Amino acid sequence: MSKVCQITGKKVMVGNNVSHSNAKTKRKFLPNLFKKKFFIPSTGEYVTLKVSANGLRTINKNGVEAAIQTAKEKGFL
Repeated sequence: MSKVCQITGKKVMVGNNVSHSNAKTKRKFLPNLFKKKFFIPSTGEYVTLKVSANGLRTINKNGVEAAIQTAKEKGFL
């Protein structure tokens, strides 16, 4: 399963570990993802989404249906 937020589109970033001697090795910055079930009142169904902590804040602010609609428009869903 991919490590991508279905609401915000956050995904894995690549960077460097930098040691004391300034040697650089590759590393990954993983998004803070959760698998959550959300109830959609208009359809009466539950939807399971993989969302980041920032995505949860977006859902709390705008509502589930609006957040899903925006994600579909942006191509994250």
